[in-house]
Amino acid sequence: MDTLSYKTISANKATVDKQWLLVDAEGETLGRLSSKVAKLLRGKYKTNFTPHVDCGDNVVIINAEKIKLSGNKWDDKTYLRYTGYPGGQRSTTAKELLDKHPERIIEKSVKGMLPKNKLGAELFRNLKVYVGSEHDQEAQKPKAINLNDYK
Repeated sequence: MDTLSYKTISANKATVDKQWLLVDAEGETLGRLSSKVAKLLRGKYKTNFTPHVDCGDNVVIINAEKIKLSGNKWDDKTYLRYTGYPGGQRSTTAKELLDKHPERIIEKSVKGMLPKNKLGAELFRNLKVYVGSEHDQEAQKPKAINLNDYK
């Protein structure tokens, strides 16, 4: 290779190598899991990372109901939403959300760590979160990974 003429490689939709990754959320802390998954979705761990292209992997998360939160966050952490009507602000604690929709805790956390633009919305579609150890992505043959191997 000619060392005097390095070229910056810019990835595009045709040259991106997307994989399916399987992450087990059992016993993982919510924030640490979410930040690493957001980096995987974004493609930050790849050598050909390009900021304006979806060059990340597709991530499947299982056992969403076995996530951990530190401290008193199960009771103190609140999720706010607005119905659209006057006085229509509703709040839900993390414990209530875990009882009704455990997958939404991880989805909300990861979505908050992605870019707030069209690319972020496109990246969020590459995330699948499931309650329990069964998932619908068997045909894609996701590769099980250990998040502790990533920094």
